[in-house]
Amino acid sequence: QVQLSESGGGLVQAGDSLRLSCAASGRAFSSYFMSWFRQAPGKEREFVAAISRSGGNTDYADSVKGRFTISRDNAKNTVYLQMNSLKHEDTAVYYCATTYTGRYRNVNAYDYWGQGTQVTVSS
Repeated sequence: QVQLSESGGGLVQAGDSLRLSCAASGRAFSSYFMSWFRQAPGKEREFVAAISRSGGNTDYADSVKGRFTISRDNAKNTVYLQMNSLKHEDTAVYYCATTYTGRYRNVNAYDYWGQGTQVTVSS
């Protein structure tokens, strides 16, 4: 009954910006945290950013801190990831996820995942 749908990915050049969106249905926005993860080919899925239910608390992976911003609009049931100063190393499939626990950095703590949106940053 909970569905997450990502959009906004694409092909950009290093230094460019993208904004990803995740539209949620059901009880997704009643979860403790909404998060973005990413997975590059041959790599494990890694934590990118998380935001609390109210939007008051955020956390970022060191690799994206200062460049990415997570936000949410509860009226629209949507979470965003603004990605600035993109690097080639940011190339990955980006996934939106929701957890009803506080373990937002743990990939195994998530109850629902979107299908992902591809972000490709050319060097």
